[in-house]
Amino acid sequence: MTAPIRIATRGSALARWQSERVMGRLGVPADLVIVTTRGDQDRTTAIHALGGTGVFVKEVQDAVLRGDADIAVHSAKDLPATTEPGLALAAVPERADVRDALIGARLADIPTGGTVGTGSVRRRSQLAAIRPDLQFAELRGNVPTRVERAGEFDAIVLAVAALERLELADHIAERLDLVTMLPMVGQGALAVECRADDVPTIDALGAIDDVDAHQTVRAERAFLRALGGGCSMPCAAYATTDQESGMTIDALLASLDGSTVLRAQATGTDAESVGEAVAHTILDDLGGRALLDTGVSS
Repeated sequence: MTAPIRIATRGSALARWQSERVMGRLGVPADLVIVTTRGDQDRTTAIHALGGTGVFVKEVQDAVLRGDADIAVHSAKDLPATTEPGLALAAVPERADVRDALIGARLADIPTGGTVGTGSVRRRSQLAAIRPDLQFAELRGNVPTRVERAGEFDAIVLAVAALERLELADHIAERLDLVTMLPMVGQGALAVECRADDVPTIDALGAIDDVDAHQTVRAERAFLRALGGGCSMPCAAYATTDQESGMTIDALLASLDGSTVLRAQATGTDAESVGEAVAHTILDDLGGRALLDTGVSS
């Protein structure tokens, strides 16, 4: 009898849902290996202060590298721009709605000077660009906890995909369009990693890989990597594929207060090249390097 595949995951309801989704797609016996990350241990410090991207994945990745698990399942938006040495991003099995949503009130209905709860500098910056009157307050915790706390603010912002996966979408007041709020790199997508030398597992994961979803995530990660990987300024990207035009990516880099928003688009056929191209447009043609050089930490 084949031993169950061991899936490393965080213990939140959303992380379990994602891992169980992958488990079901694989169609083989599997066991969950629950891992506590630094982001889970510290629920008060702002995510950007903890280090931003990566604070919810390192310990999960380490479990795979140590051999305590065979694969790791993540929200793709939590992954750093560069894959950890020794690991392979073997599958992006699906991508759900990439948009962000407001809970509590529609954007137009938030009162002047109202307070929005979100720990994301990306979300704060883009909302401030449209509504500079808004105030922002830190909001941490798992998705159900944040939904429960929505009444403490005039509105809060969460990912549509997370709310739908946890059957909490009835709380949504407004799904923000992509002109108003461009998503985080990889938002709405699942990412499955395994050891780079584990060929049988790589082959097995290939069967659940969504090629288009994987390519769009590759392009968005290439954009983030071209910004410097650990970019602390608000940034966002969303790529789509089309049989006729190939791949299109929209991306932005902004100041923390939303007073400057640099936005560009690129098209092409190669995911990595498209992501790098839009980054260079923002950095070299639109003044993005000067924005990064301000040295303001998020």
